[in-house]
Amino acid sequence: MVQMFKFNKVFKKPRYLVLQQNSQQETPAENGVVPAIPNGLWIKCAGCSETIYNKDFCNNYQVCQNCGYHYRMTARERLELVMDTGTFKETNSELKSVNPLNFEGYENKLQTYQERTELQEAVVTGYGKIHGLDAEVVVMDSSFMMGSMGSVVGEKITRAFEMATSKGKPIIIFTASGGARMQEGMFSLMQMAKTSAAAGRHDQAGGLYITVLTDPTTGGVTASFAMLGDIILAEPGALIGFAGKRVIEQTIKQQLPEGFQTAEFLLEHGFIDKIVARENMKLTLSRLIKLHHKK
Repeated sequence: MVQMFKFNKVFKKPRYLVLQQNSQQETPAENGVVPAIPNGLWIKCAGCSETIYNKDFCNNYQVCQNCGYHYRMTARERLELVMDTGTFKETNSELKSVNPLNFEGYENKLQTYQERTELQEAVVTGYGKIHGLDAEVVVMDSSFMMGSMGSVVGEKITRAFEMATSKGKPIIIFTASGGARMQEGMFSLMQMAKTSAAAGRHDQAGGLYITVLTDPTTGGVTASFAMLGDIILAEPGALIGFAGKRVIEQTIKQQLPEGFQTAEFLLEHGFIDKIVARENMKLTLSRLIKLHHKK
């Protein structure tokens, strides 16, 4: 039941809840002076409901210090976390989605998310250094249409693979997606084969491919390039799966195990290689790149 609730909230889960000051409930101090507490100083954890100091929360990579709950990060925040300062160079940032099916309201929805996130699409691609080691890096952003994979997302990921292959560099992809983008129909589903083929060519050329599965990684992304990495890492507690828990249970007419579709469940059953806490992610990636570096 706990896991079912988590999946129901996957498309509406807030990044965090900031406690605001309520002037109607202020309690005067003994001298009659009400203390002035700025808004946004404290955060109520979505994992354990404990109240934590906002500055400590940010300094701890947006991870709760009490329970280890990993909040979702934007693409820019994640790049700042793992890339050496000033080394990341974005590629193909000019690519924008069109409306191939004339889906009503799609252009307006894209424009809204572009203004809200300051991104052109649900993925950022580029290259840079991780502890001084070169890597092609792809980061999906769930705040842009839930990280759904349309034509441009698939094209940018494919181009990132091709650049890594041509330069003989490793590629790291941080996945975060609700799956294929319904507004583009079959054009979206075609990206599954397109990105998988690019991953296959990179593998044939002897290139290293590391995937980092973050919350949530679902649908067509899980069913394609997300699970094709030579090494598959995941963040603690990440939701990873294809169809939803209720859909599966209704199809197979069986009750699924507790914790189904979590990173911990997948690790236990051999689907991923390691769960890495956010604070250790950069060091882990640099060690893997160094270990597989071609001399």
